[in-house]
This record gives sequence, C-alpha cells and structure tokens, in this order.
Amino acid sequence: MKWLSRLFYTTEDAMKGPEAASHDGLLPDEREFQHAAKMNNLETMEKLFKRNVNINAVDTLKRTAIHFAVARNHISAVDFLLRHKARLDMADQHGLMVIHLAAWTGNLDIMRKLVKAGADQKAKNEEGMNVLHFAAQNNSVKIVDYLLQDLHLNDLNKPDGKGKKPFLLASEKGHVDMVNYLTTLKLFTSEKDKEGNTALHLAAKNGHSKVVEILLEQWEEINEPNQNGETPFYLAVEEGHEKCAELLLGAGSDINVLTQNNSSALQIAVQNGHLSLVNFLIDKNIDLVPKPEQKNSPLHLAVINNHLPIVKSLLDADHHINSLNHRKETPLHLAADLGNVELVEVLLKAGCDLKIVDKHGKTALAVASRSSHALIVDMIIKAERYYAMKQEHLARSDGPGFDLSFKQDHSTHTKQIRSSLWNLAYNQLKPQEWKKMALFWKFTDEQIKAIEEQWTGKNSYKEHGNRMLLIWLHGILLAHQNPVKHIYEDLVKAGFQPLAEKIRTANSTDMDSRTCRVL
Repeated sequence: MKWLSRLFYTTEDAMKGPEAASHDGLLPDEREFQHAAKMNNLETMEKLFKRNVNINAVDTLKRTAIHFAVARNHISAVDFLLRHKARLDMADQHGLMVIHLAAWTGNLDIMRKLVKAGADQKAKNEEGMNVLHFAAQNNSVKIVDYLLQDLHLNDLNKPDGKGKKPFLLASEKGHVDMVNYLTTLKLFTSEKDKEGNTALHLAAKNGHSKVVEILLEQWEEINEPNQNGETPFYLAVEEGHEKCAELLLGAGSDINVLTQNNSSALQIAVQNGHLSLVNFLIDKNIDLVPKPEQKNSPLHLAVINNHLPIVKSLLDADHHINSLNHRKETPLHLAADLGNVELVEVLLKAGCDLKIVDKHGKTALAVASRSSHALIVDMIIKAERYYAMKQEHLARSDGPGFDLSFKQDHSTHTKQIRSSLWNLAYNQLKPQEWKKMALFWKFTDEQIKAIEEQWTGKNSYKEHGNRMLLIWLHGILLAHQNPVKHIYEDLVKAGFQPLAEKIRTANSTDMDSRTCRVL
C-alpha cells in the first residue's frame, strides 16, 4: 500500500498545474479540475463545472477527482462532487474506491455522506479488503463503530485476500485502541492467515509489545507455529524485538523451539546480528549446543556473518569453541577461509584447537594457506608456536600490561629489530637458507609449507624468510628474551657466523643490554 501513502501525503500531483504534459491522460480542464479537488478550491471547481468538464475523468492511475478529495479530507470538495452526482463506483488501478479511502482516513463525516449517497458498503479492492479492513488497519475506531454498531455490517468481518481478518490487520499494525475495541465487540480471533500467522505472530514480528501484552491475556496456544514452523517468539527474535521476546518468554514460549528449517531463536538472532537479543537469550539459558539436524552452530553463524561482538559474547558464555559444522569445520576453519583477521585473532586468543581437521583432512592453517591469506597463515603459526611454548612453560603470559596478540606487529618498540630481520631476509639469506633457520627453530613441515604456499615469483623466498623471522620474533618476545642476543647465538649455531657478526655490529647496544629494549 505504498502508493496509498503517496496519494495522501505527497504534493507532487497536487502541485501539477493545468499546463502539465498530457501524459496523465487528462484533458487540460479535467487536469485542472482534479487539481482543484486536491486543493479544495471550490471556486475553480464551480467554474470548470459550468464549462461542462467531466468530473468523473480518470487519470492514468484511474483516479477521479473525488478520490483525491476524500483522501485529503476536503469535505467541501466532497459535498460539491456528491451534489453534482460524482460516481462512487469507480475503482482506481488497485481496486480502491472512495469509500475505502474514507475508512482509511477515518473521516466519519465523509463516510456518512458517501453511504447516504449510495456508495457500495461491501466493495472490495484487488486484495480483497473491504471498508472494515481499511478502518482496522489504520486505527479508525469511529469508522468501525459506525460500520458495526450503526450500520450493523457484521458480515464485513471476513478474511481479506491474504486471509487476514480486521483483528489481524489491527494487531499487525500495533493499533492498541483498535485491538481493544474489536475485542470488546467480540471480534478477537486466534484464527490464522494464509501463511499460518495468528494476530500474536503478526504483532510479535512487527515489535508491537503493547499489543502482544494485550493478546497474551487471553491467548492459549503460545507456541503455535505458522507454516514455516515459526512461533511468535521466534519471529520476535528474528526481527530484533527484545521486549516482545521477553513478554512471550515470560508467558511460556519455548526458547529452544526449531523451525521447519531447523533454525533456533539463537541462531536467527546471531545471523541477523541482534547482539542485545543474543545476550538476552544467553542470560535466559538458551541451549548453546546445536542439534544434530542443524548445519552450523551459533558460533559458526556469527563467524560466517562477521559479527565480532556476538562471537565474543558466545565465547564468554562458554559456547564450545571447537564445535564442528556439517562439513566438520571449526569456527576457526571458517574465519581462516574468509581471511577475517579480527575473528581469527579472537578465536586464537580463546585457545581453539589448531589441530582439528575438516572432512577434507585440512587444518585451519591449511585452509588459510590454500586461500592465500598470508596474514592469517602467520597468525595461526604464531599461535601454534606460542601454545607449544606455553605447554613447555617457556612462554610467559603474565605481568602488568600483557596483551596477547597474534596480529602483525607494527609497534614502534620493535621497529629496529624488525628492520634488521627484514634486511637479513631480503639482502643476506640465500634461497633455501630461510628454511634451514626455520627447521633450526623447530618450525614444522606444515608451517613451512603454509608459508611457501604464497608464491609470487622466483624471489618469493625473501618474503617467506621475512615472515618466518617475524613469527620467530613473536615467540621470542612472548618468552621475554632478548631477540638480538638470541638471533646472534642461533645464527652462529646454525652455521651463519658472518651473518651473526653483521647482526651483532648493527645492534651492538641491544646485544650488551640485559634485556632488549624492544621489550
């Protein structure tokens, strides 16, 4: 019904003067007459009528002058048109008649005039809506009272083309007064529309908490599903309406119910990014463990949809970090494949299992490598080495200001040593020598292969060496060791005495320090 609001509230048509192009299908006098009806200009209407203008002329949307006069509540213009026998049986291209407009706008005076003039009180538009539907949908209580109490048109209380009775339409729009009034008239109904939705479904879906509250006072089947297996509670969560969800849950809604697509309320809240509702559901002890028929856990869905705050909330609530989806992938597998640095960082810091393989036998590291996400590859290798060191009590994760991170290091404190390592990789190490150092530092074959996977040409070994050195540096710093002293000694042990001396000369100050200043 978007066109209806346009008809009521915009002035584009109203501002068209008689000089407008003939694309609207009207003659100049007819166009001017319609414009006068829109503006309630009786003087112009009278003048044109005397010139025998066709007062029932239709524009390209099949609207006549009386359509606009009624829609804009111009009683004087309506009186003029009725006095001169304007036709009331003409429907526009949507099947809308003037009596429908009167019901929508809620103008009781105009409605009475139209009924007295013989307007069809039971007329329907193309969607099967009659005057009672329009009045209920737009909260026109006086019109409903007139139709039912004065005219006794009780047979108008029927479903429209979508199977919605007036009570459902009022609930869907959140009209408290109309819902209460129809209830008083005993027109309350728990019947469903053609999609299986009750008034409670429609009110909950659209976030009308006051109407939900009213309906719950006499509702019986709180968990009744629609054709998609969605309960009112599920729909409230899906659309992000926390107040409605809270009311429905308090009335006994099943928090863990699944739809026909095996989606839970938590899953749809996660998928749609409703953080406050996710936290609400977690606080209400919703089941965090996915059912066997569900393809992805809530944590998988949060990763897939890049909802970082929700990932953190689920992890804080002890959601199983290593849960497997239908492809045997962990959330880390998905984050690695997507190349999402922030999500990977959160999952790595939370201590996910890095050894789990998917149904293709791939670890998250292999997935990141295959997808050419070099940053993610390096992060996962850092994490693998960090947790191995921690298990051996070599890495220290205590002390003031400690903030574990596996991201690329851009800090000013490590700029000098990183520059030295870059020079070593790009200007000193020969092809294959970086691998010798990697093996010396106990990089695994899978880690070396993952670094090598990002190949950009015959000089790729330089970038590979630099990445390997920065990964090594990450572990040295987490162990609170002096990187300059450490690399000098390790280069000597690995048979690179000349390179060790160059490093020593370039960083002589830091070599003599008890602890490296980059720490």
